[in-house]
Amino acid sequence: MFFKVRVNGAVESEGAKFWLSALTDLKARGVQDIINTCIDGLKGFPEAVEMIFPRTRVQLCIVHQIRSSMRYIPEKYKKAVMEDMKPIYQANNEQLGYESLLEFEEK
Repeated sequence: MFFKVRVNGAVESEGAKFWLSALTDLKARGVQDIINTCIDGLKGFPEAVEMIFPRTRVQLCIVHQIRSSMRYIPEKYKKAVMEDMKPIYQANNEQLGYESLLEFEEK
C-alpha cells in the first residue's frame, strides 16, 4: 500500500515526528501489522515503524540504492555496470542473487 498523509489539507514534512503520527493514525484506523516497508532513506521512518509496528521489516529501495551507488561510476561505464547489475536484483532467489553478486564483483 502506498500512502500520503495529509493534515489540515497539506502534506507535512517527512521527519520522524510526521512518520510517528502517520503510523499511529494507520494503527488507529485498524492496521494491525505491516510486513515490509521499502523506503528511500527517510529520516526517522525506521524508528517510527519499529515503535508502532515492531515486527515490520524495513529495507532500502533497490532503485534508490543503485542510483546512489552509480555516482561513483565514471559516466562511460555506467551503462555496462547497470547491465551487469541486473542479474543480481532480478534473481529468483537469494542463492542466485548471491552468485550473481560474486560474478559482478569479479568483473
